[in-house]
Amino acid sequence: MRDDVNPEVPAPRRRSFLTYTGALGAAAALPPVLAGCSAGPESTNDTGGGGAGKDRTLTAVIGYGNDGSWDPTQTASAFCMAANNHIYEGLLDTDPISRVPYPALATAVPADAGATTWRFTLRAGATFHDGRPITADDVVFVYDRILDPRTQTLAKGFFASWLKEVRKVDARTVDLVLRFPFPDGLARLTLAKIMPKHVFSRPGAWDEAIKGLAVGSGPYRQSAHHPKSNTVFEAYAAYNGPRRPAFKRMNWLTIVDAAPRVAKISGTGAGAQIADNIPYANVPRLEQGGLKVAGGSGMNNLFLMFNTRHKPFDDVRVRQALHYAIDTEKMVRVALKGHGKPSTSFLDEGNPGYRRARTVYGHDPAKARALLKAAGAENLEIEILAVNVSWIVDCLPTIKASWDAVGVRTTLAPQETTAVFTKMDQKRDYQVVAAASNPNQFGLDADLIMHYNYGPENLWMRYTRWAGDPVAERLFQDMDRATREPDPARKKSMIQDYIDVVAEQAVLYPVVHNELMTAWDPRRLTGIRPQPYPGINLLRARWI
Repeated sequence: MRDDVNPEVPAPRRRSFLTYTGALGAAAALPPVLAGCSAGPESTNDTGGGGAGKDRTLTAVIGYGNDGSWDPTQTASAFCMAANNHIYEGLLDTDPISRVPYPALATAVPADAGATTWRFTLRAGATFHDGRPITADDVVFVYDRILDPRTQTLAKGFFASWLKEVRKVDARTVDLVLRFPFPDGLARLTLAKIMPKHVFSRPGAWDEAIKGLAVGSGPYRQSAHHPKSNTVFEAYAAYNGPRRPAFKRMNWLTIVDAAPRVAKISGTGAGAQIADNIPYANVPRLEQGGLKVAGGSGMNNLFLMFNTRHKPFDDVRVRQALHYAIDTEKMVRVALKGHGKPSTSFLDEGNPGYRRARTVYGHDPAKARALLKAAGAENLEIEILAVNVSWIVDCLPTIKASWDAVGVRTTLAPQETTAVFTKMDQKRDYQVVAAASNPNQFGLDADLIMHYNYGPENLWMRYTRWAGDPVAERLFQDMDRATREPDPARKKSMIQDYIDVVAEQAVLYPVVHNELMTAWDPRRLTGIRPQPYPGINLLRARWI
């Protein structure tokens, strides 16, 4: 079963899901400006092999496509976001697990997170991969793009509500001016990767960034890029930052089909040392072969999304009934092999902002039948439009059996992610979508996660056709008030309160949260930490 290129969530506001993930991007030849990049026949591509001892190439297998957008201000692509974390730096970056911010291009984390102006000094001697020095003009250039009201970027949704402007103080100093105190913003600075103005201000450069142009200041530079095949990285010798490169060369293969991905890391002739997105069924065999396989629990989830303009899904009782009908314990046991939990909130139970929701959809067929009867929807027929991500497909039979058991005649229609969201973008009619989501790749804070999924101009809300509902309008107002709340405890409580509304309405809501599995060879690699979101981070890893 194929794991599709980008099961992660789409971006808000007037751009389609496919624009951000690049899932429809062709593997056409890239512009000449992309030095070191190629999209030629795979047989001629640089595979990144070679080297011996500590200089040998690290080979990784990523279960998502490398042909999504590489523009850090736009991308939601799992492969590209993971790669960009090695190529680019923010003023601050965050630990991939704890998400605690640390100085990256900046020399220090602001002492007062609650201030309304944060001053940053750039690291002395820092240069981009083309050798040009990094200046305050580059920082202002990136933030101006993100905050520009005429430019719709994914990153705008993470900054525009609280960041007013970024000002140049001198050649190596900038001020970030906030609209109100927002300590959570420090961790979000990693989402604003600093890019060279002299490269990306050229006409057409942003389109080139989408296709693969990547020039950063991080420990690794992109040395070759072959869409749908592999991307090669080399240690940047002039890097003088806090995360020194441990590998002379890395070759990341994109293998979205599960069987060849597992084969590449298993057996005596394994060609890779680490792979993400490991199917649960393969874990025992890989462990028996001497590999370490570990999971990261977080926001990765199977969600249901209802078209509230298609009756009877405008009725909250119908949406609730369909959630109550699902045998989630069976789904976790059979489909996820125990690597998950039934959702008890929009947030996963490990999130710092978690509180058990007022409405929890335990398996209750009797209640489901009663709600359907009260809504006059006893003879319901549903086609579930689903993405064909392998673990989602494994979960679908449980949903069908559960709905059939309460009298809902259910048809399953799994399709490529591109096909599903093309229909959404074309505003075609549908009843229910089942898909995968994981906003943890952007951060842990609940305000970010909830605004990524809910908001008056959010793309998800456009898909659900729910944004104009009076309940939705009140919800969005409550969300904005929580964003501005200065007291951390009060803010947490306000977010939890409006999540109760999200749970009760069940317009777009998780069914289960599950683990993402990573496998690696512990005889060769150390410092590996499995992530609770797609991709890998090798900034603290090294050869043994």
